[in-house]
Amino acid sequence: MNDFYSPESCRASCLRFEIDGTQVGWIPPQVAPLLTRYPEVFEPPHGGAVSLCRSLDSYGRRSEAVDGALQALRQEPSLSCLRGWRDEKYSVMPKFSDPPLMWMERAATSLFGVRRYGVHLNGYVVSDSGEVSMWLGRRSPTKQTYPGLLDNVAAGGLAANAGVKHTLVKECQEEACIPAAIAEKARPVGTVSYTYNNEEGVFAESQFVFDLELPLEFKPRVGDGEVQEFYLLPIDKVKELLATDDFKPNCAMVVLDFLIRHSFIEPDTEPCYQEFVTGLHQKL
Repeated sequence: MNDFYSPESCRASCLRFEIDGTQVGWIPPQVAPLLTRYPEVFEPPHGGAVSLCRSLDSYGRRSEAVDGALQALRQEPSLSCLRGWRDEKYSVMPKFSDPPLMWMERAATSLFGVRRYGVHLNGYVVSDSGEVSMWLGRRSPTKQTYPGLLDNVAAGGLAANAGVKHTLVKECQEEACIPAAIAEKARPVGTVSYTYNNEEGVFAESQFVFDLELPLEFKPRVGDGEVQEFYLLPIDKVKELLATDDFKPNCAMVVLDFLIRHSFIEPDTEPCYQEFVTGLHQKL
């Protein structure tokens, strides 16, 4: 999930994506030439960067101009990511605490390597004897991405202008039928951050992670159809599955973070302990 930092990644040949002189992403080398078709939106590559035209001087103008170019690029056969167009707006800003400079269609964010944010929930139970088990979901076989793989009990992307906790509660209700009164008790416990690249572009992502101890008698139910089934598994089984290809990769990172924080993985017995911790918190 952090292969963008490896020597064989596309990073060395990417161009910075800048708005008003501030970098907000990375443009893969195969994407930059396509943007020259829209000189009213993107300035020609210069000094290792592609910038939005200075005349696009507001949130609304930038968003509408880029969206118009992307709508046209949906016909470009090489941009497979745009075939998964979602009509979801994601905010574009240098870092999470900054005011958004524009919004961008979710499916296009990898073409510009802009930072994407989401929420993930570790749902778990503690038995009367103190044993911990974790709820996991299996993604629907019809999902656009990672169909059929194991997932956290609830997760979702952070849409433009949406709050973190609000998004978490919404995803809990929609995906796992967890009532708001229970979901509101989830505790924010940190973030998991990583950047990877593939044929669809550059993915710089940070997930806001929450832990929620669910009542023993509560069972998540399939809600919006994004999950096909839920399982309650003992921690040893979760650890075993984590070492397979059955997990959606970023969900495996969120679970790994849980296991480290709750001391189910310890430095005396795990030789890769420091590498795990570092890899879970890469700077975007």
